[in-house]
Amino acid sequence: MTTATAPVTTPSKPVDTRGLAGQTVGDTTICSVNQTQLIYRGYEIADLAANATFEEVSYLLLVGSKPTAAQLAEFKSELASMRAIPASVKNAVIAISKESPNAHPMSILRSGVSLLSHLDPDCEDNSPDAELRKSKRLLAQIPTIIGACQQTLDGKTPVDPDPTLSHAANLLWCMTGRKPSELEAHIMDVSLILYAEHDFNASTFSCRVICSTETDMYSAVCGGIGALKGPLHGGANEMAMEMLKDIDRDCAGGAMTVNAWMQRAFVEKRKLMGFGHRVYKNGDHRAGILRTCGLQLAIQGGPNSKKWFDMGDEVQAIMLRDKNIHPNVDFPCGMTYFIMGIPVPQYTPIFVAARITGWCAHIMEQHANNRLIRPLAEYSGPALRFWNS
Repeated sequence: MTTATAPVTTPSKPVDTRGLAGQTVGDTTICSVNQTQLIYRGYEIADLAANATFEEVSYLLLVGSKPTAAQLAEFKSELASMRAIPASVKNAVIAISKESPNAHPMSILRSGVSLLSHLDPDCEDNSPDAELRKSKRLLAQIPTIIGACQQTLDGKTPVDPDPTLSHAANLLWCMTGRKPSELEAHIMDVSLILYAEHDFNASTFSCRVICSTETDMYSAVCGGIGALKGPLHGGANEMAMEMLKDIDRDCAGGAMTVNAWMQRAFVEKRKLMGFGHRVYKNGDHRAGILRTCGLQLAIQGGPNSKKWFDMGDEVQAIMLRDKNIHPNVDFPCGMTYFIMGIPVPQYTPIFVAARITGWCAHIMEQHANNRLIRPLAEYSGPALRFWNS
C-alpha cells in the first residue's frame, strides 16, 4: 500500500499591489492605455496628434463622437464666447498672485476653479446636459485663470481672452500677452492633445472617487487639480526641466560632463523626473511626438534653444543605456515649454488646461452609471487590545 504525499509547491512571490498597481478598478469607454497604444474613444494618439485639433479632440472626449464640420464650428464658437471669467474671480486671482507671489500657480488655479463654482448656475445640477455645459465653461475659462495669474506675476495687467484665436493660441496669448507664431500655436495644440486623457491616472481616479459620492463636478475637478499638482504626477514636467537646468549649471564651461552628472545622480539615488511610467515599460508613445514638435522650434530658435534638446538627448541615452528606462511625455514637454518662454511653474496648470477634458468626460461617465467607490484595506496594525488592561 502506498501513501499519497502532497505535491511540493513553491510559494509564489507576493504581488505588490500598493497604489493599486496592476488592479482593474472599473471600466470606461473613454480611453485605453496599453504598451503599444494610447486610444481616445477608438482613435490612436499619433493619429489624433497628426490630424486633429485640440478642439476636435475635446469634442470627441466630452460628447463621445467625432464632430461634423457644423458641430465643430458651433463648439468652437461656444468655447470662445465662454472664455471671460467673472470679475470677482479675476480680481481674486490677481490679488492672490500679488499678495502671495510664492503660491504655486496650481494652488491659485484650484482656488480660481472653486470660485467659479459659486457663480455657475448649473453647479449643483448633475444632469447630463448641465454637466456638459459645465465642462465647456471649465475648458474655456481655465486658460483665462492661468493667464491672469501669470501676467500678474510678471507685473503686467492681464489681457482679455481673444475669441479669434484657437484654444491653444489663446492659452499662450493669455499667459504671455503675445500672439504666438503659427508653429508655437501648433506645438501647444499638439501638447494639449497628448495630455488630454489617460484613463484611470491618479488625478482622473481622484475625480471619479470624489464624484461617486454624487457631489458636483467643480468639487471633483478641484480634487483632480490637487492630485495633479504632485511631482509624481503632473508636476513631473516641472521637475524634469529643473533637472536639466541643474545639469546645464553644473556642466557649464566644461566643469563636468553630462555623463559624470548622471553617474553622480545615480550614486546619490536622486529621483530623475520625466523617466519611466507605471504602464509604459517600453516607452511612452507621446514622448516622441512631442520631442519632434519641440525640436522644430528649437532648431528655429538657434543654438541657445537647441542646446536643451541636445542635452536632453544625451540624458535620455544615458538613462536607456544604464537603467533601461525610457522618457515619458513630461521629459520633452519640459524642454519644449521652456524654449517657448513659458515659466516652469505654469507647466502643470497647462496640463490642467488639457486634462480638464478627460476629467470632465470621466465625471460624466461616473455620474451616468454611478456606484460609490469604496475599496477595502488590508489591516496591518496591532492585534486587538484593551484600553484598561
